[in-house]
Amino acid sequence: MEKSSWKKYLFIAAMLFPSLLISLGILIYPLLNTFVQSFKDPDTGVFTLGNYVYLFTDKISSASIRYTFMITVITVVIAIIISYILALYLRFADNWISRLIGNIYLLPRFIPSLVAVYAMITIVRDSGLLNRISLLFGQNYKPGLLYNAKGIILMNVWFNIGFATMILTSSLSAIQDSIIESARDVGANRLRVFFSMILPLSVKDVMIAMTFIFMSNISSFTTPYLIGPNHPMMLGVYLRRLFSSYHEYELAAATSVIIFLFSSASAVVYLYTNLKEQAWESRG
Repeated sequence: MEKSSWKKYLFIAAMLFPSLLISLGILIYPLLNTFVQSFKDPDTGVFTLGNYVYLFTDKISSASIRYTFMITVITVVIAIIISYILALYLRFADNWISRLIGNIYLLPRFIPSLVAVYAMITIVRDSGLLNRISLLFGQNYKPGLLYNAKGIILMNVWFNIGFATMILTSSLSAIQDSIIESARDVGANRLRVFFSMILPLSVKDVMIAMTFIFMSNISSFTTPYLIGPNHPMMLGVYLRRLFSSYHEYELAAATSVIIFLFSSASAVVYLYTNLKEQAWESRG
């Protein structure tokens, strides 16, 4: 290696070292410490799998894990269906409605989650705006969307539609009109064009959008804490209770690792999708 190259790489390493040191201090070390602590017995401090056994066998803990996974999966499915339909409309419709939606659909991303949840509470609670409007027409409509799974899913879907639509709209915009017009010229109807061309060309970005929605909801705290039930709880709320209320630090660490593993599983899907696309492009 030439002397100038050696000095260049040394300079680069010196510039990167402070950021690496910060990353080790605020990210890697806490992760490793949490992982190690999750295997400690709270009384003796010896290595044990008891914390994980407890989380998956205890009635409250196991119910919270199932509840979190159920809400997250339902949120992903509903959000991705609505977002894909909206993205299709924005991509292929050309009217004032589509242009208006295209200008406002990202607004939820700029509203703080705490503000949005409290605003939704004033609307959907049993004595909220919807109930007061119904009273004007002689009804007593109670939405029943607080302190249950329906309210959490509603808020999570609302939060994620804009972000997922942005990803899918960008993907659909990359599909050239000439490809679609060529298929229509040879007699393919709209359904055939969608299932044979549009969906296969956008499925990678659908998977990416699903991954990000899953990761953002599996560890969500604000929404389930404010409008979720006391039992079962989502893991973010259950983790906070273990740590702050019960001072079960080892169980809290094990819960953190479980949330991390759930997120890592979705990250693996994201990486696999991108690597598969790269392999396809290299073969092409």
